[in-house]
Amino acid sequence: MILNCNNICKTFITDDILKNVSFHIEDGEKAAIVGINGAGKSTLLKIIVGELEADSGSVTIAKDASIGYLAQHQDISSDRTIYEEVMTVKEDIINLELTLRSLEKQMKHASGDELNALLETYTLRDHEFEQANGYAARSEVVGVLKGLGFSEEDFDKKISLLSGGEKTRVSLGRLLLSKPDILLLDEPTNHLDLPSIAWLESYIINYSGSVLIVAHDRYFLDRTVTKIIELDNGICTVYSGRYSDYSAKRSMIRAAKLKAYYNNQREIKHQQEVIDKLKSFNREKSIKRAESREKMLSKMDVIEKPSEDSKGMHFELEPAIVSGNDVLTVTDLTKSFGSRTLFSGISFEIKRGERVALIGANGTGKTTILKIINGLCDADSGTVGSNVECGYYDQEHHVLDMNKTLFQEISDAYPDMTNTRIRNVLAAFLFTDDDVFKRIGDLSGGERGRVLLAKLMLSNSNFLLLDEPTNHLDINSKEILEDALNHYTGTCFFVSHDRYFINSVATRILDLRDHTITGYIGNYDYYLEKSSGNAAVPVKQGSNVTSSSSKEDRLLKKEQQARERKRLNEIAAIEKRISEIDSLVAKIDNELAKEEVYTDHTKASDFSRKRDELLSEQEKLYSDWEDLEENS
Repeated sequence: MILNCNNICKTFITDDILKNVSFHIEDGEKAAIVGINGAGKSTLLKIIVGELEADSGSVTIAKDASIGYLAQHQDISSDRTIYEEVMTVKEDIINLELTLRSLEKQMKHASGDELNALLETYTLRDHEFEQANGYAARSEVVGVLKGLGFSEEDFDKKISLLSGGEKTRVSLGRLLLSKPDILLLDEPTNHLDLPSIAWLESYIINYSGSVLIVAHDRYFLDRTVTKIIELDNGICTVYSGRYSDYSAKRSMIRAAKLKAYYNNQREIKHQQEVIDKLKSFNREKSIKRAESREKMLSKMDVIEKPSEDSKGMHFELEPAIVSGNDVLTVTDLTKSFGSRTLFSGISFEIKRGERVALIGANGTGKTTILKIINGLCDADSGTVGSNVECGYYDQEHHVLDMNKTLFQEISDAYPDMTNTRIRNVLAAFLFTDDDVFKRIGDLSGGERGRVLLAKLMLSNSNFLLLDEPTNHLDINSKEILEDALNHYTGTCFFVSHDRYFINSVATRILDLRDHTITGYIGNYDYYLEKSSGNAAVPVKQGSNVTSSSSKEDRLLKKEQQARERKRLNEIAAIEKRISEIDSLVAKIDNELAKEEVYTDHTKASDFSRKRDELLSEQEKLYSDWEDLEENS
């Protein structure tokens, strides 16, 4: 065991973020921490590396084990170039190399004992250099930088001139090259394109040390980790296996918890109905039985409703008007920026009902194509033809007014909507109470993404253009978006580097590379299978139930329904007979109150005998009624 977290607790003001979180990581093991935004994933990593102090609990790291940490946001400042900054990790090797070069110069002018001494020192230092893989150090640095998406032309860029995403990639490269015994990575695939993510996957799979990852990239997790640590409402649950195994187990557990909750609620309701019915019989025995049941009900365990049942957005995407079959026709499209050509003479069509993913490395022009289609950018040449109502999701969120509140953003876009309707829409995207009066500019990336999705839903568009719609969304929100898009009857054209999302949603892939486009009919797994140079193993998502088992389930359900109908009919018949007996007994009591009856011994005896028979029958009916109610 290289890392052990034991009963870690952390509270911010009144929010219990982590509640007795315990798990361990073995030497060489790869694991992931998953959970919704705000679940405490990044907080837990910061506690492990000592940036935050836990309220209680302990973190134990194996003796002499080194630990490396990549936070989500990096703000490194340096006058060095990208290459120089990453090479600082190899400082010991560089110093050794300088020592060797110095010894070589000295040996040129030495002789005798001095030369022998220098040779001995040189041999020792050269062995150290070789053991540290010094001869491959520079090529190793180049390989990592290229793997993370930097071209050789980028190597001389100053760190101070880089974007936040580029700085994060530099920090990641520096961390990987330092090769700590434990790697802690917080959203390492952010700012990486598909080729770079695939490279990082391979690097982590072959990494000799332990790795603990926080990521929302499900395909990446499925390829790299063999243990899932879930944080939900501060509670930690550990699952062995890959992400897809965890997802299936989680769904089963969630379904089981929900079923147990509804069964518990149904039993409580049923017992209360039996109690009320027994009391309505207004008999001493029935009332005593009702009181006995009330005591049992008060001692019954009440199962809390699973939190998963109420979390997450809930929305549907539906076009207002059905489009024609020809949704989009792009012909000979070309676009350059200065001397840099993004794409040249590309052509493709999209038909009604298709969900098409546009993939490719960063900088190939994917977002530019969406902007040209949406009229936000002009092509150098070529044509774009469409006769549809477009809804646009902009990854930079430029279509949102940063100075407006959430409420104003929706009300200004849809002035005919009532205040109540606006609040209900925002609540569906997890904005409640005073949240609706927050400024767009003060929201996180994930919150802005949810506002854009709300506007997209309200647009009733029949053609959706989505640029990285899963950026900043947690896994639960991604799954909800996937479900909405898979049930959408319009057409969708989207850019994404989220391969799990592409695999779940896309019916066709357009691969933009080398200034042109290649099409593949199918999802991401099919694309991997058919495209050259990528031997990644497809992710399996879900399973199909055989037709025979479905037939057996239907027959079993039919039998259960027939038994339930019979039970309810028997209960109704018993209650009807109990009511009839009450009426008959009342009539007998009226007769027995008459003078001509109670003074006539024979008549009175007959009425009394009949009354006893009816009450005896009724007593058995009460017992049968309770038995039937118990068997519900």
